[in-house]
Amino acid sequence: QVQLVESGGGAVQPGGSLKLSCVASGFTFSSYTITWVRQAPGKGLEWVSHINGGGSTTRYGDSVKGRFTISRDNAKNTLYLQMNSLKPEDTAVYYCARRASYTYDYWGQGTQVTVSS
Repeated sequence: QVQLVESGGGAVQPGGSLKLSCVASGFTFSSYTITWVRQAPGKGLEWVSHINGGGSTTRYGDSVKGRFTISRDNAKNTLYLQMNSLKPEDTAVYYCARRASYTYDYWGQGTQVTVSS
């Protein structure tokens, strides 16, 4: 069955860095665009970034552009999100999700990122 498992979250001070991972299984990873989505406490879902199946095309939300970098290793079925210059407003649960047509059909369980001094 399709599974997406995130890891790498934690607590970090403002200005710090974290690298999230999302390990996929149960489907042909390289055939899908994968997305990072986050949800801050008490707020709705926010699209963060996505990368196409081959890794040649990436997009970022305005709030993270220039600070976050999405990448993937298709040989390892793994998606990454390198987060630098973290701000308190980046505090959220981060999810990876598989994009299918115009929806996200599978989601991971999420990993918590907390940015606080």
